[in-house]
Amino acid sequence: MNGIDDIMLNFSPGSLMLLNGILAVVMFSIALDLRLADFARIFLAPRPVIAGVLSQFILLPLVTFLMVLAVEPRASIALGLILVAACPGGNISNFITHRAGGNTALSVSLTGLATIGAIVLTPLNIAFWGSLYGPSRELLRTTEIDPVQVAITVVFMLVVPLILGIWLNTVKEALAAKLRRPMQRLSMGIFVAFIVLALVANWGFFVGYAWAVAGLVVLHNALALGTGWLTAKGFGLNTADSRSVMIETGIQNSGLGLVLIFGFFGGLGGMAVVAAFWGIWHAISGIVLAFAINRTPAA
Repeated sequence: MNGIDDIMLNFSPGSLMLLNGILAVVMFSIALDLRLADFARIFLAPRPVIAGVLSQFILLPLVTFLMVLAVEPRASIALGLILVAACPGGNISNFITHRAGGNTALSVSLTGLATIGAIVLTPLNIAFWGSLYGPSRELLRTTEIDPVQVAITVVFMLVVPLILGIWLNTVKEALAAKLRRPMQRLSMGIFVAFIVLALVANWGFFVGYAWAVAGLVVLHNALALGTGWLTAKGFGLNTADSRSVMIETGIQNSGLGLVLIFGFFGGLGGMAVVAAFWGIWHAISGIVLAFAINRTPAA
């Protein structure tokens, strides 16, 4: 564990471009479920959306920072946790929300809104919370992350595919309906295969250091889910909406996190292992949680 702040994982520029493209296709497939009316719902019933945005972009980074202060992990691990917390909701949150008996329409709306908000809020949260923890502040100084470049990455990887998907679902509804399920299955399959191949290429690093972050990632994910649930209940949301907010907060876009880590931090070992382990664990915890709570129908 002593060298985790110094290791750099194997990830070529070509691999980074491929991951960018895969995540763009995943976002496009999700956007095929979206319409402008989904965003209009924000103005008609804003309370669940306000709860979701507050939980995801304000409270989760705060809870993550408090966790970092409490356990005092090494610099790259701490910055990896902060970076994951700063990302928008994950690509599988809508699927897990549906399986959990949550409000899928709210989940889809939150995914779209968080993706747009990530242009500003993701680099802002990384820079702000990362600078408050001494060891990670030193890493930020050496990497000099550019918030504008992070925003540009988010726009081209997430926002542009989001807009294209909404446009296609609006003007070519029949075509979007035909593409929706095959695209979602194909994109998620390719994404999972890519992560597996990346893990194989760095298996020695992953096996050697995953144990150092496993407990922290499990705790972090549990805190994220708990933050979402308590926030929703604090806003007085019903059970279905509460499940959506909880899952949107607890399922983070670790794929975007990996892109940022390899694009701006040179594949820094502790950060990359955290994001990779998050990508595996949040899928497991989310599916298990959905199976468990789906036994109790939401009102």
